[in-house]
Amino acid sequence: MRKLTQKSENPYKNTDSNKRYYTYDYYLRRRFGAKVAKIPFDIGLTCPNIDGRCGVGGCIYCSGRGSGDFAESPLLPIEEQYRLTREKLSSKWSTERCIAYFQAHTNTYAPLEFLKDSFERALLLDGVVGINIATRADCLERDVCEYLADLAERTVLTVELGLQSSSDKTAEIINRGHTYADFLDGYRRLREASDKIEICVHIIFGLPGESREDMMKTVCDVAALAPDQVKIHLLHVLKNTEMARIYERGEYTPLEKDEYVALVADAIELLPPDTVVARLTGDGMADDLLAPDWSRKKVAVINDIDKLLYSRSSWQGSKS
Repeated sequence: MRKLTQKSENPYKNTDSNKRYYTYDYYLRRRFGAKVAKIPFDIGLTCPNIDGRCGVGGCIYCSGRGSGDFAESPLLPIEEQYRLTREKLSSKWSTERCIAYFQAHTNTYAPLEFLKDSFERALLLDGVVGINIATRADCLERDVCEYLADLAERTVLTVELGLQSSSDKTAEIINRGHTYADFLDGYRRLREASDKIEICVHIIFGLPGESREDMMKTVCDVAALAPDQVKIHLLHVLKNTEMARIYERGEYTPLEKDEYVALVADAIELLPPDTVVARLTGDGMADDLLAPDWSRKKVAVINDIDKLLYSRSSWQGSKS
């Protein structure tokens, strides 16, 4: 008699393991036939809620490098950033395939010719099989979308859109600088530009003032869009941010681990079964993290999510 295991009992279709959701690792192996490393780049851009177009100071939780803390200096050419990062990751990743990840700040918020030069140079790098571009939905002008559609004909292109929350009240609290209607406008413009562009939507759990109901509404709103990918982040309190000042004044209480694990499991159950769950928690630079301290143990958090889904006998899309 064959021994029953979590893997053999798993009713979820987009998996070859015990995972009850569509992991990014599984997606990459299906798409490229092997593991793929993501190489972050910083090309020295900013954001419209930093430079005054729609605000100043940026999002209250964002580090000075705009989520590009793991990239090399923007003063270095793309080719040198790529070489240095690959060398650092060589002990962790035994793969020649890489995705060029334009991660820091808003990577469509620049003149089109500058963007073209950056992305085209990345395409020429040895081993690059795809490009990921992190940006905002309010920074997708028509000419940029047309170029991205052309780029998607020549490589595997993923455009990552930071939503964080579909609540306009929350967007104002975090100084996001755009409304949910603005997000939808950019999302639809990008979707209409090309069906070959993969869209990844970022959301954050634990934002100031948000209840469980607020967070699940964001999940339901995103699920209704049926994006290709979703990234779920935990709000980290990082040093030298407005969020740190709020936290140090005692005006913010981070989520507990069990709360976060339950929220993520709830979200997975609501997401469409064919949407890739590209992230289940976020990273902050270890030396800059103020709270929550439990988030340092990412593997333990992910294992607890897996265990909870198994104990519930649920999986991605089981309640969608």
